[in-house]
Amino acid sequence: MPKVSNISMDDPAIERSAVIAKALGHPARIAILKILADRSTCFCGDITEILPLAQSTVSQHLKALKNAGLITGEVEGVRTCYCLNPDGIKELNSLLSEFTTQLVKTCC
Repeated sequence: MPKVSNISMDDPAIERSAVIAKALGHPARIAILKILADRSTCFCGDITEILPLAQSTVSQHLKALKNAGLITGEVEGVRTCYCLNPDGIKELNSLLSEFTTQLVKTCC
């Protein structure tokens, strides 16, 4: 029987992975990331013109993505412009790649 390694729920890497996974856990947040990815510059428009959601709902989703470090928001006058956070996206890619590699390696 293979040895099971000790895993701590307090492991910062596990906690960080959970924060990012939670941020990705809503279809609207995935849609927002896709909207931002489709642009070569920051998005300064009204996302409610693209997604059928109330402004307050979009704001909550943007806040969750920003808190997870996946996007940044810059205030320009009366608007906030949102961009993908390159460091956060690289971290997401790394976490998913390492995790799925581990799963595939040990899958029956």
